[in-house]
Amino acid sequence: MASHSYNLFCPTAMAAELLEPRWTMLILCEMGSGSTQFADIQRGVPGMSPSLLARRLREMEASGLLAREEIPGTRKSRYRLTPAAQELLPIINDLGTWAHRNLDSRVALDRLDDKMLMWNVRRKIIRATLPARRTVVEFMLRREDGSEAKYWLIMRPGEETDLCSVDPKFDVDLYIVASLRDFTAAWMGHSRFEAEIDAGRIKLIGDAALAQGLTRWMVRSCFAGDAADSADAACAGRDFRAPARLARSG
Repeated sequence: MASHSYNLFCPTAMAAELLEPRWTMLILCEMGSGSTQFADIQRGVPGMSPSLLARRLREMEASGLLAREEIPGTRKSRYRLTPAAQELLPIINDLGTWAHRNLDSRVALDRLDDKMLMWNVRRKIIRATLPARRTVVEFMLRREDGSEAKYWLIMRPGEETDLCSVDPKFDVDLYIVASLRDFTAAWMGHSRFEAEIDAGRIKLIGDAALAQGLTRWMVRSCFAGDAADSADAACAGRDFRAPARLARSG
C-alpha cells in the first residue's frame, strides 16, 4: 500500500489518492487545454521543476490518467489524456469555479505568477477580430518587488498566437502597461479592464483601434464570467479543448 493511501474502500478516498499529489490537477488542466509535449506542459505549470514533472507524468501514466506515445519520425514523445482523465476535467473546473466564487480574491492576488498569467492570456486571443496581418502587443507588467516583466504576443493570420519573453524585434502595435496585480485582477474577473483603464492603472499606448477593442480580441479567464466566454469549459482560464489554429487561440 502506497504511503499516501487512505487504505479505505470509499470511492471519494480513492479519487483523492489519485488527484492529491501536488500539481496533478494543474497538469490535467494544462493538457486539457491542448498541451501534449513536455516543454509545453512545463510552461503551463512554471513553478514545477522538470524532474518533478517527469516523475508526475510517469505516475499519472501508471494510474491510467495519461497515455504516452512516440511522435513518428522523431525522438520526441507526447502525452494524451485517457477517457477517464477527460471525464475529470469538468469536475476540476467546478472546483476552480467554486474557489473563484467563495475564496477571498486578496489571497489569489498574493500568489501572482506572470509566466502562468501570460501563458494563459495567449490562449484567449480571438484572432478573427484582429487585422489580417501580423499584430504585436507588448506587455510591461510591474511586479510587487518593483521589477518589470516583459512579454510579447505575436498574432498572425492562420497561426497560433506566439508568446515571447525575449524581444522578438518586431514593430509593436500596442503597449499594455500595468502592475501585475492590476492586470491579473482584471483578467481573472476580480475587477474589469474598463475600470482599471479609466482609473489609469492599466495604460494602453499605440494603435487606437486595438486599444478600443481590447476586450473583444483578448477574452478574460472563464472564471471572470464573461457572457462571450460562458460556453467554454476551462481550468484556470484555460480551454479544455485543443486550441483552435485560426479564429481562436486558447
